[in-house]
Amino acid sequence: MFRNIYLGIIMMVKYMEEFRMPLIGEKFPEMEVETTRGSIKLPDFYAGKWFVLFSHPADFTPVCTTEFVAFQKRYEEFQKLNCELIGLSVDQTFSHLKWEEWIKEKLGIEVKFPIIADPAGKISARLGMLHKQAAGTKTVRAVFIIDSKAIIRAILYYPMELGRNMDEILRMIRALQIAEKGYAMPANWPNNELIGDGVIVPPANNWSMIEKRMEQVKAGEIKCFDWWFCYKKL
Repeated sequence: MFRNIYLGIIMMVKYMEEFRMPLIGEKFPEMEVETTRGSIKLPDFYAGKWFVLFSHPADFTPVCTTEFVAFQKRYEEFQKLNCELIGLSVDQTFSHLKWEEWIKEKLGIEVKFPIIADPAGKISARLGMLHKQAAGTKTVRAVFIIDSKAIIRAILYYPMELGRNMDEILRMIRALQIAEKGYAMPANWPNNELIGDGVIVPPANNWSMIEKRMEQVKAGEIKCFDWWFCYKKL
């Protein structure tokens, strides 16, 4: 009996791990999605690249239209960071295609990145994009930033009535890529009120590192407000 209970608990834990929303620091879950550019396997399709997966409530809506125009206008900037874009909503593929066509004809903007069609809402539910605000029928404005190793580095949520700031998403990618070198980024980087465009050096956690930090200060390699708050220019 105890063995059956134990096995039941194990199966329940595995089920919860498989179907709960992925978290920052975890690998993006494997899935096959239908898009305006055909069937795509994620995250393998973007192997070796960063990518931003973002959801929007619905096609042919004003705020979402402004967002797609804004994303497309910055698409080359994302690509310069080795980063791709992929959208998602619970609309069907033909709706995405017609909306893309409308944006091109009426606004002169050609959307060049794929959009996932998720009419059943399974992908949206898997990624935690269906919130109470939309009564579970539309996706909120979620953003997943995934790095070149398919690890989720950031997750953002915006309410349906608030369009995203694409420059902030670009800033986050730039900052996260620099952070891979072992630094942390201050508030409002690269325009921080204390250290400007400097980056924060990992704080010392023992006396040996404190001494090393002081030597680095003397050598002009870093600057410190104190041994636990040091920074440098890149």
